[in-house]
Amino acid sequence: MLPDRPDATFEILLRLGLALVSGIALGLNRWMHHKSAGIRTHSLVALGAALVMLLIGSFAGADAQASSRVLQGLITGIGFLGAGVIIHQDHSQTIHGLTTAASVWACAILGATFGSGFYVLGLCAMSAMLLILIVGGPLERLTRTGSRVRKESGPSEEAQDHRPD
Repeated sequence: MLPDRPDATFEILLRLGLALVSGIALGLNRWMHHKSAGIRTHSLVALGAALVMLLIGSFAGADAQASSRVLQGLITGIGFLGAGVIIHQDHSQTIHGLTTAASVWACAILGATFGSGFYVLGLCAMSAMLLILIVGGPLERLTRTGSRVRKESGPSEEAQDHRPD
């Protein structure tokens, strides 16, 4: 139930809206790269995290310790969700899905950040996360090509360019 005060309603909608936008932005990047967790997964994770932080903050007498315990449970629980997108392939000795799992985990924390009302922190973190997701892969390929470094645990360079995350 939303509060009767327009300013409180706006605050709740702003927190949930920013969490939703962050989930869409991160999920869109993963979806564009044909990864297993896309817009819906990231959006639901961010929105759920914001919602749980809003919920714990609305309890009378809620303190930092209560919020901390909720956040600890959230981070641990999302780790299990992220583990579901990680795939180890014995035949090629590769691991796929680590970036997507990390983005789901970070998206939960981002949602909790917005749900707690830390707008500037959340926007800065979302910008940094998008920068990492957009620039990270090409930078890794450029570095690998320029230095002729080959990942110890990965397949050949040609196979890495076409493998799922």
